Amino acid sequence: MRIGLTGGASTPDKIVKQARQAEQDGFHALWYASVVTGDPLVAMALAGRETSRIELGTAVLQTYPCHPLLQANRAASVVATMGRPGFTLGIGPSHESVVRDAYGMSYDHPGRSTEEYLTILGPLLRGEDVDFQGQDWSTHSAGRMTPLTHPVPVLLAALSPRLLRIAGEHADGVVLWMAPPKAIETHIVPRLSAAASAAGRPAPRVVAGLPVAVHDDRAEARTATAATAAGYAGMPNYQRILALGGADTPSDAAIVGDEASVRAQLEALISAGATEVWVNIVPVGDTREARVASLRRTTSLLQELLD
Repeated sequence: MRIGLTGGASTPDKIVKQARQAEQDGFHALWYASVVTGDPLVAMALAGRETSRIELGTAVLQTYPCHPLLQANRAASVVATMGRPGFTLGIGPSHESVVRDAYGMSYDHPGRSTEEYLTILGPLLRGEDVDFQGQDWSTHSAGRMTPLTHPVPVLLAALSPRLLRIAGEHADGVVLWMAPPKAIETHIVPRLSAAASAAGRPAPRVVAGLPVAVHDDRAEARTATAATAAGYAGMPNYQRILALGGADTPSDAAIVGDEASVRAQLEALISAGATEVWVNIVPVGDTREARVASLRRTTSLLQELLD
């Protein structure tokens, strides 16, 4: 099983240390939110330079605040600093509450905006000049794109039918959060795969992200995961994907239980069509010692499942 972990720490030095440890432990990837160290790209570039094989991906960078030509050049800077392949650019339109309320930008057409964004970004990352005039995004890139020293795959945070179609047509796959196995099997994979096939693109990646805790007391574990995922409960896109997956709340979608149960639930994600798993390990316990023991127990099981 291909397993990645949530990346992030309070300083670039700690991010580098985490990446070295995750690679040493055999994990395939680390996934970084846009808020890590204010912007994760510098720390990721440093971590990539200090490792040799682990994939480092954003999950995800917001599209609205950053023009796609600038985003492509930021990616080129990261891979040049890393000096090796392994950087993956995960992007998404974020949420109305962030784009409109925090940034003061329009969120009236997120689907159209995302499609135009990828229409520009994808070719730029393939080394092509782009001359495109859209309703939300435009660029005339000749001479303004830094050549990439290594390929940069693009994943889209896509849950809705329209974004899944866009991901299939324009991206290398999707990076998911809070999508239960049933939603992946019945909603995400069929739409994504059909769109990729119709566009003549390779089979897409499906990175499935969920909170995970190996713990004998499931109720206690779900309480712990709820504390880390409360912000998603009120977001309409997550509410819809949870409902499609048969979960009422984010904590219902979390993967918790003893080793046998968690193993079965992770395998169910792969059987549903995920190509790999992104695990956010949630420590459980009332004391520091208990939480450390919980983290080690979960990590140990994940290492047993690595391919």
